[in-house]
Amino acid sequence: MMTGLIRGAGAVAAALALAACGRDRAATDLADPLPPPAYGEEAANPEVFLDTMEVGSRELYAARNAVLAAAKIEPGERIADIGAGTGLYSLMFSAAVGAEGVVYAIDIEPRFLKLIGQRAADLDAGNVVTVLGRDRDITLPPNSVDVVFIADTYHYFTDRPAIMATVRDALSDGGRLIILDYTLDETHKDDTRRAHVRFGKAGLINEIEAFGFKLAEEPDVAGLNEIYMVVFEKAAPAE
Repeated sequence: MMTGLIRGAGAVAAALALAACGRDRAATDLADPLPPPAYGEEAANPEVFLDTMEVGSRELYAARNAVLAAAKIEPGERIADIGAGTGLYSLMFSAAVGAEGVVYAIDIEPRFLKLIGQRAADLDAGNVVTVLGRDRDITLPPNSVDVVFIADTYHYFTDRPAIMATVRDALSDGGRLIILDYTLDETHKDDTRRAHVRFGKAGLINEIEAFGFKLAEEPDVAGLNEIYMVVFEKAAPAE
């Protein structure tokens, strides 16, 4: 979960509504971003976001255990949670990878990173590292992670080709990219709650593959009805 770069269960940022599109959508067709929603200039207590992001009415929260199972996180893995938000999944990944693994909780909102740091300390989760991201860069070194997790965040990226290039660089060879985003099809074309979603599942898959990944799996996750999960692998460079 992130913000600007990022999502609500971890994310906040900007996006333009687009109708659902198929696999033939051009990967270079970029939507002009909307300005990020204002959090206010005051030094707000970031814990207030727990009341809106970690509630049973949000699928990513209610189905969190099923999502974790579908992500197939292994002990010792290095995970990048992009758009970490309140740290919901970062902290779950922390327990899954164990002491030999590491979780990079990445967000462009410092208040979220402060909250995650506090929560990790309370849980004695020493394998969680908070990372301040940028609009066009996840700010991780090459080959530094085995899994990149992006939930309710991809549609907020203002420069998808640029940031996904840094995602690909950060992933180790054969590394996995897990994306969860909102379903968008004809039944949602007039739904103002999806105004921030750029395109549907087929369009996302088409674009991600154009960025140097190959689709590996489309898990059916119990409890996810308005959100889908897709898993990609880092494709080998063309010879």
